[in-house]
Amino acid sequence: MSPTVFRDGAYRFFFFSREEPRAHIHVQHPTGEAKFWLDPAISLARNYGLTEQRLAKVRSLIQEHEDEIRIAWRSHFPG
Repeated sequence: MSPTVFRDGAYRFFFFSREEPRAHIHVQHPTGEAKFWLDPAISLARNYGLTEQRLAKVRSLIQEHEDEIRIAWRSHFPG
């Protein structure tokens, strides 16, 4: 299961239900995918095909939606 947290244009931000406990968010785009850590700061964990320009856009969207992402994380992964 991979619930969508939000979408922005061609970007989909989501979690995988069976994954590590450290807070993070995945993003999918037609040109690639990436994973960003939320703690201790928003940082790139992995990138599969997104350009630097797209990664900058994704980082900006994560910062813009950080509260929403953290609330969704705590709701999906209680405890």
